Amino acid sequence: MTDQTGLTEQLERCEGLMLQGQDEQAAELLAHLAEDAEEYVDKNCPTTDELQWFSFPTLFERLAYRRVEKDPRELRSVGEPLDRLYNDLALANVHVGDYDAAAAALKGAIRWNPMDCGSRLNLADLYRVDGDMQEFLALSFSVFERASEARHLARAFVNFASWFEVSEKPQTAAAALRAVLGRGQALYVAVVGEGIDAVLLVDEILDVDLVLDVLDLGLALIAVSVADVDELGLQNALDLLGICEQLLIICDALL
Repeated sequence: MTDQTGLTEQLERCEGLMLQGQDEQAAELLAHLAEDAEEYVDKNCPTTDELQWFSFPTLFERLAYRRVEKDPRELRSVGEPLDRLYNDLALANVHVGDYDAAAAALKGAIRWNPMDCGSRLNLADLYRVDGDMQEFLALSFSVFERASEARHLARAFVNFASWFEVSEKPQTAAAALRAVLGRGQALYVAVVGEGIDAVLLVDEILDVDLVLDVLDLGLALIAVSVADVDELGLQNALDLLGICEQLLIICDALL
């Protein structure tokens, strides 16, 4: 298997290819790297009742995993950024339209870093596009206990709000949105950021129903936040309006 520095360099190369629009080449290279990684792990990192291997990028995530999961086993680092490898592979597969492979790669990223809430939420989005709302909600719910970043927590709340809205429970949906807003300006700004991410994801998947759902949520957020505009700030409201404008443009193009 490639050494740590070499693997990081190859991941940077693949990420550069995706930035240049060479997604198929990136997906092929990343798939080979993943195969190499799996072979290395099978030979050198056996999982037992007493030992488990992970790829936590920070000590904080390792400690958070121990607190949340209460895993009694000895935790060892695999010494490679395998969580990043599988996240990159998932993104490349989304770009080439292979969502099943993308979902499998995201499961790999979560395997190596169970505290990776971004991967959990991205996998939830793929389940939603596939119509599996049970997995969509289960993964979104799993973020509440594990999130260490406001943007991930915000996105989980928005996922539940979207579910309540399509389930014709507008009051519960509004309550979920108020739960986001009630946690202050930082979390509100995170919702704005996640809205932009949602636009990009929808633009890739071309799911008009998902675009419309996110647009409805954006408009609902504006309505809920009107009373608190002084606390939240005018710029946040303008940013959210900008996201809704982007969503309308995408909806118009898809319809």
